[in-house]
Amino acid sequence: MDQSTPGPPVFHCLPEKTMSEPQGHSEKVTLFCQAAPDGLTYRIPALLYLPSEPSFLAFAEKRTSFRDEHAEFLVMRRGRKDGMSVQWGPVEALETAMLPGHRTMNPCPVYDRKTGTIFLFFICVQTHVTEGHQIRTGRNAARLCYVSSQDGGRTWSQVTDLTDQAIGDDLRNWATFAVGPGHGVQLTSGRLVVPAYTYHIHKEPSGDKVVSSTEPHCFILYSDDSGQNWAHGQLLENLRTTECQVAELIHQDDSKILYCNARSPDRKRAEAFTKLGQDRFEVSSLCEDLSEPPHGCQGSIVSFTPMLRPSESDRSLMSLKSTKSWLIFSHPTHAHKRTDLGIYLTTSALEKGRWTKPWVLYKGPSGYSDLAVCEEGESLTFGCLFECGVSSACEEIAFQLFRDIDLLRNVRECCSRPETPSEASLS
Repeated sequence: MDQSTPGPPVFHCLPEKTMSEPQGHSEKVTLFCQAAPDGLTYRIPALLYLPSEPSFLAFAEKRTSFRDEHAEFLVMRRGRKDGMSVQWGPVEALETAMLPGHRTMNPCPVYDRKTGTIFLFFICVQTHVTEGHQIRTGRNAARLCYVSSQDGGRTWSQVTDLTDQAIGDDLRNWATFAVGPGHGVQLTSGRLVVPAYTYHIHKEPSGDKVVSSTEPHCFILYSDDSGQNWAHGQLLENLRTTECQVAELIHQDDSKILYCNARSPDRKRAEAFTKLGQDRFEVSSLCEDLSEPPHGCQGSIVSFTPMLRPSESDRSLMSLKSTKSWLIFSHPTHAHKRTDLGIYLTTSALEKGRWTKPWVLYKGPSGYSDLAVCEEGESLTFGCLFECGVSSACEEIAFQLFRDIDLLRNVRECCSRPETPSEASLS
């Protein structure tokens, strides 16, 4: 859920393409587009890659305006990947992903490799009840739900309301909560992890009294039995954090940790770590390398094992303490407004100061995004689904592919380029 207030909707819809360029990083492809004059808007992208297909599933919220309270239901498009080309199918409404009297928000898919099951998590919020109202009054109006698919997203189950099982009595202390948005992950242990956050009530409200002691904290939902049962982890209480994503990191000695990157109202991204198998983050801090615009913005994180052998010119990107798995992060790069979506890289997220300068993937108004990694033989490709536009970041949701070689080349060029005054203001 996004409490920032974008400008008035402007309807600039670029011509839709179904195929990307055959070489290099692909051109931007519009998947969901704002429509005039009825105010139809798509927001909150989520992306899942299915290696067995191989296909992308792109999700978004359909809204009657850009405002959170005007969300209606989730939509999806399927994209068949062939090298650096993707053939996209039509927009499909996810008709089972809803509860009566509620709007469906924050798509967050996760794939179980063992069973071939896709779990699409989301929240269902009582119609017309805003996030702000829930926070002010301490009266939650959200339910934790999912639908699942056994056939690659071609058909979906009826909705399951997990609120009582996964949250239970703790809901009494939550003014509201949400998942993601974006993707969840499956760890090498088999555990399924869905990122989430809540506005925790540190003091009980009485009657209609406004709650003044509600603070946001992220946490994880997880399942160790292929999605049959779900539980929630402990809150990350020492930092104020909201929308978040997680990734598994592998050390050189093959030990593993869970990394979390979260939106924060404190003008810097928050990072947290925990050993695998635990349900609470043990180490956390604000990241000086990754700034937030004044009202913050969601960002996406994925880990990957590099396949390219770094050249001498690339070795400056690497740390002596480089982990086996690296991270990339997508987020608007401007410190003062949502614009210029960038891709950041770190070869060692455990060290401070290791994030590179961003490679700007889209220059112009941009907002929420979601990343996916495609490992195919000895090649590595990344997909990015992101909000963007000409006058406003809410005009469309677009997709773009780029290769690991494009990533390293562009990040290297950004790191070697002298800092301009405008770039210096972003650090």
